[in-house]
Amino acid sequence: MAKASVTFQVLEGIDRGRIYREVPIPVTIGREEGNTLRLNDERVSRFHAKVQLDGDDFILTDLESTNGTRVNGTAVQIRRLRIGDRVGVGRSLLLFGSNEEIAARMASLADVSASPAPLGPLGGYSDDPDPGRQTVAGQIDMNLDFDIKSTEPARLTDDALFIGNKALPPLPLKMTPSQAARLAEILDYLHQGLIQATDNIQARDDGSQVTLDYADWQRLLAVQMLLARYLRMVADPPDTPS
Repeated sequence: MAKASVTFQVLEGIDRGRIYREVPIPVTIGREEGNTLRLNDERVSRFHAKVQLDGDDFILTDLESTNGTRVNGTAVQIRRLRIGDRVGVGRSLLLFGSNEEIAARMASLADVSASPAPLGPLGGYSDDPDPGRQTVAGQIDMNLDFDIKSTEPARLTDDALFIGNKALPPLPLKMTPSQAARLAEILDYLHQGLIQATDNIQARDDGSQVTLDYADWQRLLAVQMLLARYLRMVADPPDTPS
């Protein structure tokens, strides 16, 4: 079996224009010699992040870097990478995937209604000054944009939930019964918190605006904080006694 590999293209930073082709997994990204993908960027940590393969998923993990790691502009500790994602480390912006891989993914997206402008040498659009949009993924597939329209029907396929044509982040598959029960318990707990926080919403007669009591607003913030704590525990599990 051929060893899995990935390609990164540097869009911004001192190393702009470099292409790291078919780098074997696992990949470490950092400033120090010994990293698979070494960047000449003083804001990149010595060992900043790593990419590894778990099943069919490429997993990016921040290695407690000083300045953090971003995917498509969002700070992350751990994230599943998809072809066309933009990875920000320090002052550098990396494009995940080769132009061929990005073109193949673009062709597979059923909800693309118009062809994009011709690609530049790094998958960018030469007339667009914003590097956040200078990729195919940035143009057509910001997968974590929270844009759920209540007027669009929800539908469930064998392995994904859709709102209209938008695929939502998938649940992990093949969980043990214990893992499935624990995840369901967490989601149910958070769901109940949202119900309690929004149960007393007051709406204007014309429906143009709703208001919350201060105590209910604090309940919403508490749910947000719980989600943040759970996300940190997923990325950085607490030590378990041996």
